[in-house]
Amino acid sequence: MFSVEETIPATEAAQIPKQRGESLLETAVRYAEERHWDVFPGTWLEAVDGVQYCSCGDAACPAPGAHPSRPDWATQATGSATVARRMWQKQPNASILLPTGRTFDSISVPETAGFLALARMERMELSLGPVTLTPDRRMHFFVLPGAAVKVPELVRKLGWSIGSLDLLALGEGAYVAGPPTRFGSRGAVQWACRPTPANRWLPDAEELISPLAYACGRDR
Repeated sequence: MFSVEETIPATEAAQIPKQRGESLLETAVRYAEERHWDVFPGTWLEAVDGVQYCSCGDAACPAPGAHPSRPDWATQATGSATVARRMWQKQPNASILLPTGRTFDSISVPETAGFLALARMERMELSLGPVTLTPDRRMHFFVLPGAAVKVPELVRKLGWSIGSLDLLALGEGAYVAGPPTRFGSRGAVQWACRPTPANRWLPDAEELISPLAYACGRDR
């Protein structure tokens, strides 16, 4: 069975990420260097009287410490490990955000549907890309770019209306938070399926959409 934070054998190359004890800077650099993902620093958490607030200054921030810190974030994103290191050296506590629509798109589903889909995918022996689990109880399945355009039609062909399912495809102009980014006091983003050499080549949305749509339909 798939499990969150499953242990990857030490003999594998490009183990992403070590996470425990590793700084945000080191992790962001390795995402760019080893996985060739674009990264950009987002907001961060600041402690005030023992309470953690988002650096954006909004006390009611819906994603404290885990959203872009500037409107031009898309132009700030980089796939250069050297540039990433320089950016996080300026703000070591900045969240790690990964733009979609470049090296990958993301299909986002509720956590309960995501685990149901993972079990189904295992039985179907499907090849998966990395999958994140966020503190707001959603799972993000990394797939080839272009999914955001194709998913609505793929869902329709399966007999569902995209509006009837809690299933979102994130592409150009969107982003996901990369582990170990924290969402305020809610916890940190984790890997449900870690990036490994075996899943460097991402699946197409068409390969995963059936079990994902089925799981979301069951989860309504």
